[in-house]
Amino acid sequence: MPPADTGASTGTHRVDASASMPTTPNSSRPATASTASNANDANDASNASPASPASKQMSPGHPGYVRMRLALFTSGLATFALLYSTQALLPAISDDLRVQADQASWSVSAATFGLALAVVPLSALSERFGRRAMMTGSLTVAVLLALLVPFAPDLGWLIGLRAVQGVALAGIPASAMAYLSEEVHPKALIGAIGLFVAGNSVGGMSGRILTGWVADAWGWRAALAAVGAMALLCAVAFRLLLPKARNFTPAAVSPRALARTLAGHLSDPLLCRLYAIGALFMTVFGGVYTVIGYRLVAEPFGLSQSLIGSIFLIYLVGTVSSAATGKLVGRLGRRGALYVAVSTTAAGLLLSLLNSIPAVLAGLVLITAGFFAGHAAASSAVSRTAKTGRAQAAALYQASYYIGSSVGGALGALAFHAAGWGGTVTMGLVAVGGAAAITVYATRKAQAERRAEAARRDLVGAPA
Repeated sequence: MPPADTGASTGTHRVDASASMPTTPNSSRPATASTASNANDANDASNASPASPASKQMSPGHPGYVRMRLALFTSGLATFALLYSTQALLPAISDDLRVQADQASWSVSAATFGLALAVVPLSALSERFGRRAMMTGSLTVAVLLALLVPFAPDLGWLIGLRAVQGVALAGIPASAMAYLSEEVHPKALIGAIGLFVAGNSVGGMSGRILTGWVADAWGWRAALAAVGAMALLCAVAFRLLLPKARNFTPAAVSPRALARTLAGHLSDPLLCRLYAIGALFMTVFGGVYTVIGYRLVAEPFGLSQSLIGSIFLIYLVGTVSSAATGKLVGRLGRRGALYVAVSTTAAGLLLSLLNSIPAVLAGLVLITAGFFAGHAAASSAVSRTAKTGRAQAAALYQASYYIGSSVGGALGALAFHAAGWGGTVTMGLVAVGGAAAITVYATRKAQAERRAEAARRDLVGAPA
């Protein structure tokens, strides 16, 4: 789960932060109307007039800059630790509640689906109530729910609480990038975003590892309580550390303007292809990591819950992969990078079929590297493709991304219940094949457009 570009379209659109969130690291290039104008008016905050917005933005050396970075790191850590808190525990939940993998998997899918549904509406509400207030409120509600989740009496209650928790968590990525774009000087923005993204990645990984180790000693309910306690500490630190917003001005929320912006993006064929690619890659990733615990706890592996939780250290591969994607896109182009990502992911899926721990781990490494490369290539292209309303374009990408996670988790577990790990791999290959087909279509379309443009130039240049 990568940060999203979030600022809602309003009647007087003020903020247009364009970054993709990722639950995971990726290349982000946020920009806002205010910061863009500040950059044009002043090359350095020190040269800005005292009354200008740039003079009030934080940069290294500012008293609140370090506090702000640490605050957003803790919010990202808590968000993604909570969002996927049940994923590493699914085999234990199945055993205790006597349910199948496809039923238990909804404790993950419900949370990601709730986030997907709520991210766009909450991005709009942050325009009215403020980024800081939205993040504080969202994190508070999510933590309170996390303290209730361990006491869920049955699977229905667990899934219901997790769905509401996902809705609450949507307010954090829906506001964090807009807060950074408004409060941080453009020259310091990438560094500030980097630590927030690191919090996402570390939270997603550490939450799974923590639950695995605690569950081995005290059970899955204690493991969820431990994640809730960690998130509570993060929420307190966040509230104490985050400086008050100095550049936010409330704006009326216009549902009609927001609907027009969203409709415009959804009618753009290239953006829709990027949304579909992000969703399909996340379908593979969500399915694999939702089900892998069931595969490894069973024979011939028979791993403990703590060792299964430790498998998520492989997430670190994604940090390297997403960071390298920029160079890969520069060398091969966006579609070339997507072909590499598709091939790597498919190879990992096939390798994971072998009944060997080294082969399964190598397969997970390839799946993770391919997923993060594909996600980074697609999400970064969204901001470049959208000419207006980049915040909403990125929010739609995030929504499709988490819908892919929900669908992948549910279908992957259903396929595993019906046909074992081979069924999950088949589901993944179908999804990654869909991403490949979209990329091939885009390649052929681009080639046809280039040929048509070349023919037009030849016709214009031909003598009468």
